[in-house]
Amino acid sequence: MTDALELDALWEDFHRVVNMTSQELAAWLRVSDADETVEPLPEQAGTPTGQHVLAILQKRRTDLTDDDIRTMYEVVDTVTAQTDAANEPEAEETRRRHRLMTLGHDPLKP
Repeated sequence: MTDALELDALWEDFHRVVNMTSQELAAWLRVSDADETVEPLPEQAGTPTGQHVLAILQKRRTDLTDDDIRTMYEVVDTVTAQTDAANEPEAEETRRRHRLMTLGHDPLKP
């Protein structure tokens, strides 16, 4: 398990990079998985990581598991690396934005 200071820093970093609310993320996961004829059940929408981020957003810091902490580190690292990326063509930028939104980060959100 992570010590208290490290967990505090991770909690802050995670909530800094995950700038979508749990409601926004849940809606995005449903939309991103929907097609013209089918919309998935809310608890089955999105990637496993996106669902895990959503679950973490609905927890208190004291309720985090080791698996939650691993996912939080992965999300912080991924979002940080992706938002530091150089300028990309517009089509790739849209795909990158959608990938980040699946993790709870909307690069267009202030």
